Amino acid sequence: MSVLPSMQAAVLEQHGNVFRRAAVARPVPAQGQVLVRVMASGVNPLDLKIREGKAEHARHPLPAILGIDMAGVVESVGPGVTDFRVGDEVYGMTGGVGGIQGSLAEVAAVDVRLLAHKPSHFSMREAASLPLAFITAWEGLVDRAQVKAGQTVLVQGAGGVGNAVIQLAKAFDAKVFAVDSAAKAQDITRWGATPIDRGTAVENYVAEHTDGRGFERVYDTVGGAGLDASFQAVKRFGHVVSALGWGTHALAPLSFRAGTYSGVFTLLPLLTGEGREHHGEILREVTRLAEAGKITPFVDARRFDLDSVAEAHGLIERREARGKVVIDIAA
Repeated sequence: MSVLPSMQAAVLEQHGNVFRRAAVARPVPAQGQVLVRVMASGVNPLDLKIREGKAEHARHPLPAILGIDMAGVVESVGPGVTDFRVGDEVYGMTGGVGGIQGSLAEVAAVDVRLLAHKPSHFSMREAASLPLAFITAWEGLVDRAQVKAGQTVLVQGAGGVGNAVIQLAKAFDAKVFAVDSAAKAQDITRWGATPIDRGTAVENYVAEHTDGRGFERVYDTVGGAGLDASFQAVKRFGHVVSALGWGTHALAPLSFRAGTYSGVFTLLPLLTGEGREHHGEILREVTRLAEAGKITPFVDARRFDLDSVAEAHGLIERREARGKVVIDIAA
């Protein structure tokens, strides 16, 4: 009797429970897929919500292998694949939702449309820190808001996506401002933006930084009151984008400015299959900008592996992370 090949993975069997390291069936790449030896798995706040069963928009049946972001090496190539070869170093936002295996495993069969060659000078850990944040930032700032050089861009929240928005806006030669706590001011300045204390009234920072005219592009990464503030901070005929526009909001402030609004739902290509090519296209642009020296990854120095996924999640839950938390999968 033959034994099917297996791999090690961190498996979630119940929502809110701890991960269990286990041997599971090793996937085989299908048409349009490559088998990637996962070297690093980036952790996003969304991973924690999925673990707790609190992300209805990111459904993932149990038992589950989570992990949305990854970087690794192509181990084998499935039928019909021509853009990647064995040994290529790749990265992407590749699973962990919608029943698609995530990156908390030794290998993953990945749709090549979701992948790009990683920046050559970035480590695997650095590359794994980028996909979800930079895809979300690009879809809002570039695809929807069509940012241009010289424009004023306001970012609500300087977390992972906010950091990516700042870096992309700077790469497009925009003038960037970011609203967050006073404790984030030093980081925001280091990233090249002007910090604004979130305790400051909207009308006050609009007056101080735009002479009362408002910001041409506003990207909300926090939702709730952050999106309401965005509608008040945007310039006439300006554009507001939100990655968390799920609440109930008054549109009057935006309407009186003749402004426009776009929502970003980064998971849609993973959940539906529609638009996956664009995720690969975005990451190719991110690689280009990174190799031009315009993108810098910020990774927490602490190390985790398949046996300590819960500890990595705890670091984010306690808000103690200094940069993106990344789990080492392979040496």
